[in-house]
Amino acid sequence: MTKNSHSLEEVHESVNIVQNTSVWKKILAFFGPAYMISVGYMDPGNWATDIAGGSQFGYKLLWVLLMSNIMALLLQSLSARLGIVSRRDLAQASRETYPKGVNYILYGLAEIAIAACDLAEVLGMAIGLQLLFDIPLLWGVSITMLDTFLLLFLLNKGIKKMEAFIIALIGIIGFSFLAEMFFAKPEMGEVVKGLVPSIPNSAALYIAIGIIGATVMPHNLYLHSSLVQTRKFDRSFKGIKQALRYNFIDSVIALNLAFFVNAAILILAAATFFNSGMHEVADIQDAHQLLAPLLGTDWASVLFALALIAAGQSSTITGTLAGQIVMEGYLSLRIQPWVRRIVTRLLAIVPAFIAIVYLGEEATGELLLLSQVVLSLQLGFAIIPLIHFVSDKKKMNEFAIGPFTKIASWIIALVIVALNAKLVYDEIGSWVESSEHPVYIWLLVVPLAVGAAILLLYIIFRPLIHKKDKHEKLVPHIDEIIVNEENGVKEYKSIALALDFSRTDTRAISSALQMGGKDAEYTLIHIVETVGAMMYGDQAHDYETSSDKDYLKAYKKSLEEKGYKVKTELSFGSPKRQIPAIINKEGSHYDILILGAHGHNWIKDIIFGTTVDAVRHKVKIPVLIIKD
Repeated sequence: MTKNSHSLEEVHESVNIVQNTSVWKKILAFFGPAYMISVGYMDPGNWATDIAGGSQFGYKLLWVLLMSNIMALLLQSLSARLGIVSRRDLAQASRETYPKGVNYILYGLAEIAIAACDLAEVLGMAIGLQLLFDIPLLWGVSITMLDTFLLLFLLNKGIKKMEAFIIALIGIIGFSFLAEMFFAKPEMGEVVKGLVPSIPNSAALYIAIGIIGATVMPHNLYLHSSLVQTRKFDRSFKGIKQALRYNFIDSVIALNLAFFVNAAILILAAATFFNSGMHEVADIQDAHQLLAPLLGTDWASVLFALALIAAGQSSTITGTLAGQIVMEGYLSLRIQPWVRRIVTRLLAIVPAFIAIVYLGEEATGELLLLSQVVLSLQLGFAIIPLIHFVSDKKKMNEFAIGPFTKIASWIIALVIVALNAKLVYDEIGSWVESSEHPVYIWLLVVPLAVGAAILLLYIIFRPLIHKKDKHEKLVPHIDEIIVNEENGVKEYKSIALALDFSRTDTRAISSALQMGGKDAEYTLIHIVETVGAMMYGDQAHDYETSSDKDYLKAYKKSLEEKGYKVKTELSFGSPKRQIPAIINKEGSHYDILILGAHGHNWIKDIIFGTTVDAVRHKVKIPVLIIKD
């Protein structure tokens, strides 16, 4: 296997879990995925809900933050359990369980959640830039497009540099709010009272649901189930149990740090605005302007804006990776990372532009809060399948969750669904009463709400009725190799074949065998292109990586049974970089490379990327292109 030379080369360093070492070293080896998840729990969307809750109701909604954090901890641990044990992420498991049409709807809902999360990041970054540099909000929204290229730059520098960048931003957030707490001097007795559950009125319920949506994020459930598969450990009962335990510790520490940040924002709003009688402060801009005069120092406003920018920038990677995982898991569709990032960002920028142009800059606070409520409305469609999957003994074997965890999980799902149902019912009722033409509400909105309810019931009961999984292939693998052994010119002694497990492979292999016959040596090359492979190289242990290894072995065995000499090369990342690396590596003496081409037009080439042109310019041997 060759050493990766693509943009994420540093990520491919060994992450093996050494068994004969101290407990602390084992814990540190497993640490990582939860910190990538935690940045999504302190994004600007949380700020809007926390500020609104603190300014309107003082410390009374602190218990909602605590409850949300406990919910998040349990749900993220279930997500990690699914990935560690079944070696599937949540999207892949859904694809295997539900019919294609339902999966399309679930995919669409997941994309809406990701767009809502990215909208919060766009607005947060734009507001932070406006507060620090006094630039128009529309300009700030436009500038946020540039962080797409910052992310790609960091990815090209390696995952370790990107992680260092994110950790530095999290450090800025933490330091800023430690200083803010020092300036604000909150009443600790009132803080403790705020941990006692209470919902003063319907407005508090709306904000509470927003807080839940801002804290427990559906796309993080998809992401965590994928990231935990990057650790290579002993797949025995003891090894898996150890991985579950240490990943839980990782989640506890990371999510409690995120809870500290969210609680600090709400406490700051309560101590500064609520206690001063400013109960209507819900916008981040208002909070920034009022902090300095109320706390008596300009540093309060500066630190607030810096932390806001850091929060928006650090959480931007979460939505991108989650979007790629969701797209690949549900649709088995891979597109170029930069295309995926730009599309995700445009889905957030367009609503922000429209809202600012037509409603004014003062609408951004409401838009932030709405984005978090949208996230909360999506939660049921991610949580319920997750609970089903980790309860399934066929998927999880002896690691299926026990009765106590199952009851707690279903209670959380019931609470979230019930709160969302009440919110939807109340909102539709108010729209019908206030609308001049309520018939449009009955014809357009009510059917959507009823359809969502039916879908929710379906995903609840479908796995209970249909226990058998489809085990649908996640990539278009062919079932067998059909060899056409017609006589041909046999002048090549070492032939390399780049395979992608599609129908083109049959023609490529047949052409190679005609050229080399049974005297030649054949090297079957396959590049794994999943998100996990892009990030973690040969340490990726997701479902598709393991299935690709199995298919490559099957190809080799099939040809060897027919009397051919075959070697295999499995690598990870970008085919346009990995294939030339294999061909050109020291000691290799290939006579010809055979590649399959799929006949993409120029638009598809931009979206999915081209391999043939990139490869043939980087190798010094003849290249035979086989068209689909």
